[in-house]
Amino acid sequence: MSEPHPTADAHHGDQGVSFPHGTRRDYVTGFVLSVILTAIPFFLVISGVIASGRLTAFLVLACAVIQIVVHMVFFLHMNLRTEAGWTMISLVFTIIVLVIAVIGTLWVMYNMDANMMPGMATSPPGS
Repeated sequence: MSEPHPTADAHHGDQGVSFPHGTRRDYVTGFVLSVILTAIPFFLVISGVIASGRLTAFLVLACAVIQIVVHMVFFLHMNLRTEAGWTMISLVFTIIVLVIAVIGTLWVMYNMDANMMPGMATSPPGS
């Protein structure tokens, strides 16, 4: 019978690997900040307190970006010190994929709008 590989059990436990875990206070703080950062854009859009649609959209986007950071710090425990920089590499890769997806979506939507057949956007349904 063959001997098990010496590192076979290293993948099935916490031997030698320290994973960052948050405290209850970290999770509660992250949750409260997430609720606030969700309520602010909801209030801005529902109440219409800002007349400019562009400014409202910018504020909603800013709250979304801040909320992404809150989730990464308080729930995913991402920082510059853990796992010898792999967390930062994962973050950079995620940002690159996100930018490609957003720019690609905006490009496709703009081209669809610019190249739409004349009259399609103005005619009511069923006419």
